[in-house]
Amino acid sequence: MTWTEPATWYANLASFYAAAAAFITDPDGNVLLVKPTYRDHWAFPGGYVDEGEYPHEACAREVREELGLTAEVGNLLVLDWAPPAGQRPHALVSFTFDCGAIANLDGVQLLGQELEDIAFFSAEVAAHLLPGNVAPRIRSALNARHQNRPAYLAGGATASSLRLDATACPSAALTQKPETR
Repeated sequence: MTWTEPATWYANLASFYAAAAAFITDPDGNVLLVKPTYRDHWAFPGGYVDEGEYPHEACAREVREELGLTAEVGNLLVLDWAPPAGQRPHALVSFTFDCGAIANLDGVQLLGQELEDIAFFSAEVAAHLLPGNVAPRIRSALNARHQNRPAYLAGGATASSLRLDATACPSAALTQKPETR
């Protein structure tokens, strides 16, 4: 094996972005979503991880900045790896943390100018309000919370619906399994 200078080694590694989201429900299991002013769809409370920040810290910061709440960030529920898309040149790793349940929206304040609404929705309705690649995180988060075991998604798909296909891509890219009849 040939020695490579650390600066060269690290410069050649893949890079990606990281985001953190809060999974918050009410006592009936309805899911809390926020409506950003700059998007056509709803989202989980959360945002990008800042440099030098741990994902769970980013989750707490985003909930505080967006909703004026102090979130007790619990277990990681979902880790979702999304490939580069549109104007985003790198992959995005999304961490969804369990931030518990709140009884109602009393005391919640939409701080700043980035959110126009906040509401609880049934899991089914929430899934329709989120982008298609994000919607599977709802069912995965609910299952992970119930099983006390995090879920891994790749581009919104569960690991059970993925397979490694070394023939299609030398780097063993993840691909959708063909449908069986």
